Amino acid sequence: MSEPTILLDHGSGGLASQQLIGELFLKHLDNPVLRTLEDSAVLPAQTGRLAFTTDSYVVDPIFFPGGDIGLLAVHGTINDLAMRGAVPHCLSLGLILEEGFAIADLERIIVSIAGACHEAQVPVVTGDTKVVPRGKGDKIFINTSGIGYIPEGIDISSKMAREGDAVIVSGTIGDHGITIMTQRAGIAVRGDLRSDTMALHRLTARLLAELPGAVHTLRDPTRGGVATTLNEIAASAGLAITLQDAALPIRPQVRAACELLGLEPLYLANEGKCLVIVSGDKAQEALQLLRSLPEGKEAAIIGSLGPGKAGRVSITTPIGGARVVSPLHGMPLPRIC
Repeated sequence: MSEPTILLDHGSGGLASQQLIGELFLKHLDNPVLRTLEDSAVLPAQTGRLAFTTDSYVVDPIFFPGGDIGLLAVHGTINDLAMRGAVPHCLSLGLILEEGFAIADLERIIVSIAGACHEAQVPVVTGDTKVVPRGKGDKIFINTSGIGYIPEGIDISSKMAREGDAVIVSGTIGDHGITIMTQRAGIAVRGDLRSDTMALHRLTARLLAELPGAVHTLRDPTRGGVATTLNEIAASAGLAITLQDAALPIRPQVRAACELLGLEPLYLANEGKCLVIVSGDKAQEALQLLRSLPEGKEAAIIGSLGPGKAGRVSITTPIGGARVVSPLHGMPLPRIC
């Protein structure tokens, strides 16, 4: 690229736009469908029900320990498909760039996107770029949409959760949210605080294949964290959820940072974890399967679904007390994804 920063001309659709597409995007994201550069991607037919999702990413800072805005966009969209039991097939990529954004930073993000797509085997097949004047954006915003296909016999949703089911989380809680919070505030915390961003479609595929009919609900607890997501599941299923405080997998450095900042780990965002609602009699089998996979090596059974006030989530403390866990109120941690 001849220019060091993004110009308004890069969004004009003219020669500068073509240079950006050819010398940066296609350089890293090239595949037979994308390189046609038509107005829409034409995809081969697949079997199964169609799953479609879209999400936008505005995280600040755009680079952080463990990832960047590009990784979040790819992983987040893949995971949204996986949480419905879908096999991710392809992605779209929409970029809103601010005039003056460094081309080197843009390329770093595109390299991350390309690497994540290659590792997940889910390509970007269509995209769009717009440029806004300096001061009218904040470096880069990303929108990704994803298409996947749900195999026959798979029906995963929050309303499918049943009384007696176990609640499993696939790994430690709050890693992404506290990483972004400390980076934004410039707070140094002992320990290796890193985002947990990763794709979970292989993990969910194994669960569904090896425990047919036992997995009822899959959710990724991003904004609002585990607490808010479990409240949504409980309300949709018309059941109560009881958590065990001692069972929650929280890294010591995350717990220490939360105590320092007055935050509750249950409300912090996660970008590489999922909640699995599974038949109680299959809970141990599901746990062992999750722990055998790199994405789920720190999985834990943290609670169960049962009778009680529909939609209520409570947590039992180590001394036998209990407290209600309500959904997140307000915005204690904005722009975490």
